[in-house]
Amino acid sequence: MANINASNAGTFEFDKDFVVNRLGYGTMQLTGEGTWGPYKDPDQAASVVKKAVGLGINFFDTADSYGPWFADRYLAAGLKDASNRDKIFISDKVGQTRQGPNQWTPHGEPGYLRQQVEVSMMTLGIDHEDLLFLHRIDDHFPVADQVGELKKMQDEGKIKHIGLSQVTVDQIKEAQKYAKIDAVENMYNVANHKDDDVVDYAQSQGMAFVPWFPLNTGKLVGANSPLSNMAKKYGVSEAQIALAWLLKRSPNIIPIPGTSSIKHLEDNVAAASFDLSDDDFESLSELSGNK
Repeated sequence: MANINASNAGTFEFDKDFVVNRLGYGTMQLTGEGTWGPYKDPDQAASVVKKAVGLGINFFDTADSYGPWFADRYLAAGLKDASNRDKIFISDKVGQTRQGPNQWTPHGEPGYLRQQVEVSMMTLGIDHEDLLFLHRIDDHFPVADQVGELKKMQDEGKIKHIGLSQVTVDQIKEAQKYAKIDAVENMYNVANHKDDDVVDYAQSQGMAFVPWFPLNTGKLVGANSPLSNMAKKYGVSEAQIALAWLLKRSPNIIPIPGTSSIKHLEDNVAAASFDLSDDDFESLSELSGNK
């Protein structure tokens, strides 16, 4: 494990000051059950973040709605004393409200979005958002107003890059009328890649694509399953195969596997140390039925 490092996955460049290793970390699991309330061991949560930094991860994805705000607190604690803090980038999200465990309701009123950005910056201990996603487009408000408010905050220096989450190509194109969109975060993994068109469009526009649920393998695992057999062939875990598939899928993909276990974190980062063959990549691509 001593030689594993997220930098082995290559990098993605948002701009000359915003270059990240292509294997990131998502904080969603650093909360209570149902992504609600505090994590059972806050010190452990911060320790996992510190370990991630030590393994070369410099792209951390979070959201005000994770907890809410508990994941942000642990992320801030874990990054506080990092010697390379100025080279670590945070991907944040606003636009979802929480009413309890597993309950999520989009809210895109411009004033609310502004409030959440301000509170998130205070919670994270930052003076600007490196990358700020609109967590969901709220159909109750015009896209122009929602994205437009983020653009205003970008012009004020509070947001460097703007992203969209769980969107279609048409929705991206609509948002591009009001701001430069630099990233998209949709559910996408080896078992479910219905959003191939979004990945391809993002790549054509120079946008990052950040897949959430990157380790969801669905029915592709189990005794004598294709993914399990392939993992045995390479001598790695099924999770590493799933991440290697994403890294090979497109150079703009930045997987963000989340975990509260240092052992699983090390296993995930090790996925950056090997490549799937072209034949194995294609065989996995055909299995989900979404291609």
